[in-house]
Amino acid sequence: MTAVSLTDERLFAALSDAVCEPIAGAERVTLHLRAETSDFIRFNHGAVRQATQVRQGHATLAVVDGARRIESTLALTGRLDADLAALRDERAALRDQLPLLPEDAYLLLPDEVSSSRRHETGALPSAQTLVAAVTQAARGHDFVGFHAGGPMVRAFADSRGQRHWHHVESFHLDWCLYHQGDKAVKTTYAGTHWDGDEFARRVAAGAARLPLLALAPRRLQPGAYRAFFTPTAMAELLGTLGWGGFGAQARRTGTSTLSRLEHRDAQLHAGFTLTEDTAHAIAPAFTAEGFARPAAIALVDAGLAAGTLNSPRSARQYGLPANGAGPQEMPESLRLVPGTLADADVLAALDTGLYVSNLWYLNYSDRQACRMTGMTRFACFWVEGGKLVAPLPVMRFDDSFLRMFGEGLIALTDRAELIPDNATYDHRHLGSVTTPGALVEGWRLTL
Repeated sequence: MTAVSLTDERLFAALSDAVCEPIAGAERVTLHLRAETSDFIRFNHGAVRQATQVRQGHATLAVVDGARRIESTLALTGRLDADLAALRDERAALRDQLPLLPEDAYLLLPDEVSSSRRHETGALPSAQTLVAAVTQAARGHDFVGFHAGGPMVRAFADSRGQRHWHHVESFHLDWCLYHQGDKAVKTTYAGTHWDGDEFARRVAAGAARLPLLALAPRRLQPGAYRAFFTPTAMAELLGTLGWGGFGAQARRTGTSTLSRLEHRDAQLHAGFTLTEDTAHAIAPAFTAEGFARPAAIALVDAGLAAGTLNSPRSARQYGLPANGAGPQEMPESLRLVPGTLADADVLAALDTGLYVSNLWYLNYSDRQACRMTGMTRFACFWVEGGKLVAPLPVMRFDDSFLRMFGEGLIALTDRAELIPDNATYDHRHLGSVTTPGALVEGWRLTL
């Protein structure tokens, strides 16, 4: 039988109708699909170094009876007869093994039968279009970059009639323009609709800063400085906050990095509002277990702690409603509400201080105080009189997120940028952070 695309909705419909049916010895059968057709292109010196395409799909089949659940994941071929046979054989094996498992006291599955469908097609560049755009925009520069793009699918079905379908198309292009050695300007362009003019504008903006990297770096003494964080730098800070900041289990066990915020021992700036905004991001509105996700969950409201991310196991353990969180209870569609500072006014508002383009190696130096540490990266600059005047050497910071975005927050920019998760290990991911830039007073550098 001829293979069909693993991101084809008709393939999943045929598989789910045949496999997700009532069977003896099980009260529920579920099927979850993760599939993609992705183009990957690496560039070096503005030319293609490597180009490949990955087409893959994996189906996770689960069988449930009472408080017992067992699952297995199989790679799909796209040939309906072969995939059906493999899934039916696996279903029979799982049903036979299920009675051997102990009961799971914390197993929780959705009671409500719900369905959803989101099928969005983007305007993605073909490989030829992308290569031509890079060749043109990067002419005369040492352009080093990586592109990943194409459709991604998540789908769910069960024997009670639930059906969920999620298909989105996106691209993510990271690149550096190198001056020499490790001196480079890093830029990202991501989204669902490619705009060649916008890409060229971003390359040109990065190239305009390359001459600054040839200047002698401004060496700073450890201390507190006014700083502006680009949306890319903010995504690193907010992503780190997601490590144990919002989960119900971490809150209940006292290990949350936002425990002080929850207990009102600290508060963030009144202009700081953070949500898990599934409706406006690219992650699916359902989980691999079939739980529907709310359109939005308020996590921080006007500087005060609000809701938590509740996985099914935490919901069972603590008597909470499950709200679509995964086992790690980390956000997948984090969104910081923008402020009022126009992008064109950022340098003037900063006046004198640090322009922080990128951060990396972030971690907590004190979890209970929500204190983070990390390093500046790539083209970060010293600003005087509202002008970029010198590059900065790599610096380490150590500061409390609660202080930075509480008393230290001066302004947020008026436009939020979607920063997708660029991880491609095993598969492309659908997580994202949508955030404006931020102007902060007293950012603490340690060396």
